[in-house]
Amino acid sequence: MDRCIMCIVLLFAALSANGGHTKEIPNFIVMLMDDMGWGDLGVFGEPSKETPNLDRMASEGMLLTDFYSANPLCSPSRAAMMTGRLPIRNGFYSTNAHARNAYTPQDIMGGIPDSEILLPELLKQSGYHTKLVGKWHLGQQPQYHPLRHGFDEWFGSPNCHFGPYNDVNTPNIPVYRDAVMAGRYYEEFQIDKRTGLSNLTMLYLDEAIQFIKQQHLKKQPFYLYWTPDATHEPLYVSEKFYNTSQRGLYGDAVRELDYAVGEILKTLVTLGLDKNTFVFFSSDNGAATYAKTSGGSNGPYLCGKETTFEGGMREPAIAWWPGKISSGQVSHQVGSLMDLFPTILDFLGLKPPSDRIIDGISLKDTLFQNTGVQRPLFYYRGNTLMAVRLGQYKAHLWTWTNSIQEFNRGVNFCPGQEIQNVTTHDQTQHDPPLLFDINRDPGEKYFIKPNSEEYRSVMPEIQSAVATHIKHLVPGTPQLNMCDEAVMNWSPPGCERLNKCLTPPASKPYKCTWPH
Repeated sequence: MDRCIMCIVLLFAALSANGGHTKEIPNFIVMLMDDMGWGDLGVFGEPSKETPNLDRMASEGMLLTDFYSANPLCSPSRAAMMTGRLPIRNGFYSTNAHARNAYTPQDIMGGIPDSEILLPELLKQSGYHTKLVGKWHLGQQPQYHPLRHGFDEWFGSPNCHFGPYNDVNTPNIPVYRDAVMAGRYYEEFQIDKRTGLSNLTMLYLDEAIQFIKQQHLKKQPFYLYWTPDATHEPLYVSEKFYNTSQRGLYGDAVRELDYAVGEILKTLVTLGLDKNTFVFFSSDNGAATYAKTSGGSNGPYLCGKETTFEGGMREPAIAWWPGKISSGQVSHQVGSLMDLFPTILDFLGLKPPSDRIIDGISLKDTLFQNTGVQRPLFYYRGNTLMAVRLGQYKAHLWTWTNSIQEFNRGVNFCPGQEIQNVTTHDQTQHDPPLLFDINRDPGEKYFIKPNSEEYRSVMPEIQSAVATHIKHLVPGTPQLNMCDEAVMNWSPPGCERLNKCLTPPASKPYKCTWPH
């Protein structure tokens, strides 16, 4: 307790020095959706206009139109947001194959290394009470548990995916209350795979509201990381929102999430916390176009999840802080989920760790003054730098659509969206790089000819940015190379108490594979 009080005293001192007078310590809420696309919100042009609360949040705050994840896949993107560092630095990548996307913990046994410093760790050291509600996805073995990486509380699941051996009604998604599998909730959130009905999002909403109220009563500054997964397959929604959208079950899930965001903001206003709480809404990667009608929309952008085209990494983003962020603002500043790390520290007058490269930049001036800076944005897939954006231009060093094998199985990440000079359904290295002006060509369909004056004037600066990046790049130890079949044929801890241990049949055990 004495240490916590001292941290708060030091934090007050930092805030005072930063602003000239003592200020109330702010709260932070990061809302990260799962596989939600740039085009899924009404404010971004979704035709059915079924997100009134998020649209209102944008009108009361700032809409960031050019905001990105750090990877087109869930786990690496989340690790990058938590550390402010590219996955190639924090270890959330694989070297098992060139430009290979890798999951954890579905087919990989790695997770967030102890050597990485996470945002909740720094906030906890500064006197904050921290809570994760929803999907973790940074490793499911004990050493990767969120309570060992900066969170005081957790209510949610290690991942969001069904196991292959479940009966029709029982999902293999262990829900935890802190370090223990949460018994009664397992039955409450059970997802009916035939209908998609589940109360899990509503449980996540209740958890968030109760946490906010508790910290308000304790007068304790808090950090809430609210990360439901209802827009990731398998889709689910509560009965209240079931069959209410023009967009099917996916739209139902979006409507429920929109409602939940509205209720959380309403709680802040009711408690008088709105002017002292920074809230940020985004998604971990683009919508999964391979899910077809069960997936979301990436608006005008090419492809989706798992690709480094714009649809895979450009995300919906809204910043809300009444009295701090002026209402009705629109920013075209290129931003990244990694920027949340230094931005939140900057709000507190604190500096990021100086012993490592932080790829994110503070967006404080962007959010408060709507100013911008030009910075390169690097698009990675696995261990490979695929593309770079600088200003309005984006250069593809490599492109990837899909493998022939997956295409033959009917899995196509970019149906009907082929672009010039890209080898269909394969990896292609481009020398010279493919260059697009993504302001006038957001769909990345019409590359700028290498012999044009525009190309010759733009590429030297981009190539210089790439060269500088590569020169200073020291890759982290790849956490996603390891696969242990014996360990992966597992049942979640605590399952024996609930009689929910799921053991694959001997005739069909889990096999380690390395897909393209």
